[in-house]
Amino acid sequence: MKYRTTAAAVFAAFAVGASGVAAAQWPERPITLIVPFPAGGGTDTFARPLAQQLTTQLGQTVVIDNKGGAGGTVGAGVAAKARPDGYTFFMGGAHHALAPSLYKNLSYDIQKDFAPVALVAQPPQVIVINPGKLPVKTVQELIAYVKKRPGEINFGTAGKGSTHHLAGELFAMQTGIKLVDVPYQGAGPMLSALIGGQVDLAFDGLGSSAGHIRAGSIKPLAVAATERSPSLPDVPTAAEAGVPNYVVSTWYAIWAPAGTPKEAVDRMSAEITKALNAPKIKETWAGNGSAVPTLTGAEFGKFVDSEVARWAKVVKDSGVTLE
Repeated sequence: MKYRTTAAAVFAAFAVGASGVAAAQWPERPITLIVPFPAGGGTDTFARPLAQQLTTQLGQTVVIDNKGGAGGTVGAGVAAKARPDGYTFFMGGAHHALAPSLYKNLSYDIQKDFAPVALVAQPPQVIVINPGKLPVKTVQELIAYVKKRPGEINFGTAGKGSTHHLAGELFAMQTGIKLVDVPYQGAGPMLSALIGGQVDLAFDGLGSSAGHIRAGSIKPLAVAATERSPSLPDVPTAAEAGVPNYVVSTWYAIWAPAGTPKEAVDRMSAEITKALNAPKIKETWAGNGSAVPTLTGAEFGKFVDSEVARWAKVVKDSGVTLE
């Protein structure tokens, strides 16, 4: 009888080990959050304070691991192949809804190789200029200025095929202008180039631009949202500025590698929901122009599916291709 009891205990322990996690025990060690862009960009703007809040809640350190390159696809590929044991998560976003239409040989499938956890931020895109390079104050002045100089005005992006790139292409299509895209390795380097005058304008996520706008380093002309941003109440929406239907958000979200135990995914989803409602996080999100989203699990997965379909049409209509 003693043997049977011991064997049952061993079997139970093995079962927990095989699943990789038990709800009551997870997490028992630090968690890695892969961020597929260099430090200093829009993803980092939300990832770092969220990681700090989750560290406090979980009692285990959530470590940021920046793995930039190829419009966020390098880091996504690494995350997709990570051990699905509940200790590696991935923070990507709108960029990864674009990738399936742009890259022919992705090493992962955002809809199949990941388990959706939660949408964590959804700041709108903002049209920003270097005021020392472009003598314009409104979107309509920008359009008129560019039309007189076709192919001479450039815009910075966080890489070929990034949301910054496609947002610029969409704006150009809707306004009938011609812009030249200049890719950088992430939003951080792109913003440095804009501030330094190496590029004329950008279509950036408000999360990474907000601080520079407040500092006066760059000037916003419009937000690509249906309503004005509480953090920039004096800046018109694109529709108010004369470009109806130009709505683009640089959303950010967290996934787990496919096969991650449901207990870990569900617990992380619940902890993220709790974290997003912490006063400090709500204040930080508001300062970066983002409301607190509520999409988690399967509902967030449906949102990703809709975004993949939406951007596939933009890519097709714009004719953007990547080598």
